[in-house]
Amino acid sequence: MQNAVPVPAARADAGPPVAERVASRTLSVRSEAYTEEVRRLVAAGYAVMRRTGTLDPRVHDIVREAGLSNQAFYRHFRGKDELLVAILDDGQRQLLTYLDHRMAGAEAGEARVRAWVGGVMEQARNPAAAENTRPFAINNARLSDRFPDEVARSRELLVRPLRDAVADAGGDPKRDADAIYHLAIGCMNDALVARRRPSQDDIAHLEQFVLGGLGGT
Repeated sequence: MQNAVPVPAARADAGPPVAERVASRTLSVRSEAYTEEVRRLVAAGYAVMRRTGTLDPRVHDIVREAGLSNQAFYRHFRGKDELLVAILDDGQRQLLTYLDHRMAGAEAGEARVRAWVGGVMEQARNPAAAENTRPFAINNARLSDRFPDEVARSRELLVRPLRDAVADAGGDPKRDADAIYHLAIGCMNDALVARRRPSQDDIAHLEQFVLGGLGGT
């Protein structure tokens, strides 16, 4: 049997084959397109829930708002519940970025605790943030029951920087931070459900109340 002609090894500096480059470019374009589809679906979910005030938007309404098809929706999400989790995660990450920014400009300790509380309450003062957050405030207990793990992860994501600030202020980073979280989120949710915009004086009073509790510790 005749030996096969040996194939020389590819030069290391020759770069990837043309076929690989074309495939990589195609996948990159498709990935960007799919990422944009997800962004549009999340934004559409926000818009429909803001309009209806419910956590049960119809898939038909979401895809119509996004200008996409049912096929595009189910290409990324197994169902409406999975989209709601994505919207919850997106909202919490936006809030966390905002809180980090506020806290970074404050001194360690009580000033950062105050910045965290004020940042949470600002979600009920800012009209756009309030409209996006209100459906979650109205359906808070139901959401926690349907998605306990996801809600717990999002909660811990938000409370983590508060724990550090509470520890720097001389408080208990676990129990005190949890108490502050529930107090601030509860006040924010009450304002959102009632469509009431807290005043700066309301927020200052809440911040002072929280710091008084830490001082009592």
